[in-house]
Amino acid sequence: MKAARLPLLATAALLLAGAAHAETPKVVVSIKPIHSLVAAIMKGVGEPGLIVEGANSPHTYNMKPSSAKKLQDADVVFWVGHGLEAFLEKPLEALGNKATIVELDDAPGLTKLKFREGGAFEPHDHGDHDHDADGDGDEAAEGQEHHHHDEGEFDMHLWLDPANAKAMAAQIETVLMKADPHNAQAYAANAKQLNEKLDSLDKELAASVEPIKDKPFIVFHDAYQYFENRYHVRVAGSITVSPETLPGADRISQIHKKVTELGATCVFAEPQFEPKLVKVVIEGTPARSGTLDPEAATLTEGPDLYFELMRNISTSLTTCLKQ
Repeated sequence: MKAARLPLLATAALLLAGAAHAETPKVVVSIKPIHSLVAAIMKGVGEPGLIVEGANSPHTYNMKPSSAKKLQDADVVFWVGHGLEAFLEKPLEALGNKATIVELDDAPGLTKLKFREGGAFEPHDHGDHDHDADGDGDEAAEGQEHHHHDEGEFDMHLWLDPANAKAMAAQIETVLMKADPHNAQAYAANAKQLNEKLDSLDKELAASVEPIKDKPFIVFHDAYQYFENRYHVRVAGSITVSPETLPGADRISQIHKKVTELGATCVFAEPQFEPKLVKVVIEGTPARSGTLDPEAATLTEGPDLYFELMRNISTSLTTCLKQ
């Protein structure tokens, strides 16, 4: 009996060694909407880590020791890019060649939209900090130092178009299959299922906003251009360009006037930022207020979050604008 058991033990040892060699890579993702796409493709294989957790925003996030530890241990890191998660630039540089770092704003097949300026959209800072859009002088410029946009750059809220989500998912699938060929079939099957769900979501959202797509509304910051472009809803202006830079009195006055002129039905706040500004903007007008959550601050991370996020935006729009 002992002689017969030795080969079995040797075989078991080999299998365990093979399993260790095929260990799922440690994957870390910057923000919730992208984390959701990665989690969907890794479903049944592993769970990616998340940097910007809870109600935090990438616009105002400061790295925590626990987040730094995740990056140090990572084999693969997914982020949108320099124009959104500026806080990640130096930590990712410090990783060197320790991890595969994937900037998803470079994914093939993305629709990219340039920033809007003028009229009801606040001028974007192009890096010179000399202008004074809100009449706040150096204080406004100082607040924008970490969120400037160079000439020719584009809106980074790419995920708010399901077609862009599909393009990023394809890139995520490719990277994961290369990093972990042992589970390539699982990634491919999950990605196929995700694409089918995104196609279905796209049709659902188009139908849901159809009754309100001609009604103008104002948003807290200009983050919804991809949703607007995809579904032809009418974002008529934004209160501020950068959530971390609060608008001055002149800007508030301009938007208040714009709400009246356009007959904007609703002005939308965001859960992470000062809702009192919206109350000031709509005071004395028939406009109502609502809340939009483009970065999923109020949602629990996971593979279903992206779909909940997009449906919530649609529901918030239709609920406020139908009244």
